[in-house]
Amino acid sequence: MNSNTRLQTVLADTSVAIVLPAIAQLNLPNWWLAGGAVRNSVWRSIFGDTCALVIKDFDIAFFDEAGDRSQELAAKAKLTEKFPNYQFDVKNQASFARWRPGRRPYTSTEDGVQDWLHTATAVGVRVNVHGEWEFFTPYGLDDLFNGIIRPTPAHINNPDASNKASTFLAKCPHLWMA
Repeated sequence: MNSNTRLQTVLADTSVAIVLPAIAQLNLPNWWLAGGAVRNSVWRSIFGDTCALVIKDFDIAFFDEAGDRSQELAAKAKLTEKFPNYQFDVKNQASFARWRPGRRPYTSTEDGVQDWLHTATAVGVRVNVHGEWEFFTPYGLDDLFNGIIRPTPAHINNPDASNKASTFLAKCPHLWMA
């Protein structure tokens, strides 16, 4: 089984699979569900209940140069209405640098996601109009499946990456830092 198929198999039995079709219906341009919802679902599947990392929210990244914060808020409101027990964080990567000081402008959703703190977090999934799963894995899936917390190249010396890694380790002792 290849890595993408393995990822789909793991996520198919989680709330990620439930929200993906609803996200697709929003028609956000070039969207990906990435971050903790994907990472934590996989790690809980692998390490079981001894891994206390759970889905805090669903991070949805998209790219629309003409979009603004109201687009993000509208998407979040629609998803929250459909899934009132879940939290959603919807961010337009095209405008991210405008309101997040110190960030460089992104050229695409993928450019934004691959700049996230850790390789196991920079994993995107979505379903297309035919309901087929698609994957964005700029650093592959080995770190995710092996429980490795590794900063992405842009964050090797970033104290935020180290601090976040420490919180992961405290909640899931089977993980290790690279």
